[in-house]
Amino acid sequence: MTYLHELSNRLEEKRDELIAWMNEKRSTIQVPIYGSVDVRDAGWKIAVVDANQFPAGFNNTSDSDLPHLTNRISEHIQRNNPDCKWVHIYPESHTRNQGYIENLRTLCKLVESAGYRCTVGNPELDGFSSLNGIHGPLPLNQVEVVDDVLMVNGVQPDFILLNNDLTDEGLQGLSSAHVLPNPQMGWHKRKKSMHFEHLRPLIEEVCEIIDIEPWYLLCDSFVSEKKCLEKETCRVKLAEEVDAFIALLSERYQSLGLEREPVVYVKNNRGTYGLGIMTVTSGQQLLNLSNRKMKKLMYGKGTTDVEDFLIQEGVPTLMRTEEGFPVEPVVYLVDGDASSWFYRVNPKRNDIGNLNSPSAQFVTSDQEPAYMTHAHNWHALVAELSMLAMGLELEAMKAS
Repeated sequence: MTYLHELSNRLEEKRDELIAWMNEKRSTIQVPIYGSVDVRDAGWKIAVVDANQFPAGFNNTSDSDLPHLTNRISEHIQRNNPDCKWVHIYPESHTRNQGYIENLRTLCKLVESAGYRCTVGNPELDGFSSLNGIHGPLPLNQVEVVDDVLMVNGVQPDFILLNNDLTDEGLQGLSSAHVLPNPQMGWHKRKKSMHFEHLRPLIEEVCEIIDIEPWYLLCDSFVSEKKCLEKETCRVKLAEEVDAFIALLSERYQSLGLEREPVVYVKNNRGTYGLGIMTVTSGQQLLNLSNRKMKKLMYGKGTTDVEDFLIQEGVPTLMRTEEGFPVEPVVYLVDGDASSWFYRVNPKRNDIGNLNSPSAQFVTSDQEPAYMTHAHNWHALVAELSMLAMGLELEAMKAS
C-alpha cells in the first residue's frame, strides 16, 4: 500500500498555501540553528520517528549540499548575532569516535566557509591538543570556564555553537546569550515525548490544508512513566500498557487492510545514539526479558537512569537497496530548512528494525540520487515540521 505516494500531487497543488503557512509559523516560532530527523516511509505512513537537536553526522552529508548548508548557517548566525566574527564549537568528549570527529571537521568547514573564525574544544578535553579523525588530527583549543564564562585561549568567543547533547547536567560556561542551540534543549531536561506532543498540532494543521488524516504523517506513541524495570510490578504494568497499545494499532491496521503485525518500539524517553531501544510485538516479551536484555533497555548515555519510556508505533520502511537492505532517510536541517539528506542502510536489520546500530552504513544523495525521488517532498515536509516543533519545545521549557 503506497497511499501517500499516490497523493504526492497534492503537495504540488497546495505548494503556495503550504509555503505561506510555513512562513507564517517561522515568523512566530524560533526554529533551531540546526537539527536532524530520522524519517520512516512505509508508503501508507511517512513520519518522523526521532528528532535530534544536536546532529553529529554532518560528515555524512553530500558535498554538493555544503554551499547550501553554509548559507543557511550564515543566515541564522547573522540574524541572531549580527556582530559575530568568531564561532566556537562546543563538542562532545568523544575522543575515540572518529566519525564524530569528522562531523566536527565538517562543521568547522561550514563555519569557516561562511566567513567566520572557528575554534573547537570544551573544558573536559583539557590536555588534548587534537583529536584523531578518519582524515587526520583535528586541532583543539584550550578552553576554561572563568566566572561561568567560557574562555578560549583566555578570550571569550562571540558565539558558541553547541554540538553536545548535554546528557549530564554539570557543564559550565554556557550561560552566554550567544549559545545555540539553547542548552535547555539538552537531554538533561528534554524528553523525546515532548517533541511529538508539539509536533502533533502542527501535523494536524498541515493535514487540513492537504486534506488527509493526520495519522498518515504521525507516529503513534504514548509515555509509560516511572517504570523501574528491575521490579516485577513495573514490568507487568509496562507489558499491560504495551498490549493495549498494540491492540489499538492492530484495529487500525485491519481497518486499512494492512496485513501487518504491529510492532512497537520501547525507547528511553531521553537520550540519543540509538541507546535504550527495543522492538516488541507483545507485552509478554518484556516479561520474558533476560537480565542482559533488560540492562540493555535500561542503558542510558552517561550516568543517567532510565525510568520513563516512549512507546512508539514501529513504522516499517519500504525503501530498500538493490540487494534488499532496508533504508531510511536522515534529514539534516539548518535554520528550519531541509538542507541535506543522507540515507541509513543496515544489511543486518529488517524493514521494521532499528537501523541505527553499529552495522549501519551511510549513503549520500550524490551516491544514490534515486533515493531523492522517493517521496522526497513528503520527507522534507515532515522534517521541517519537526524543526517547528523543536522551536515550540523550547518555548514551553522557557515558560515552565
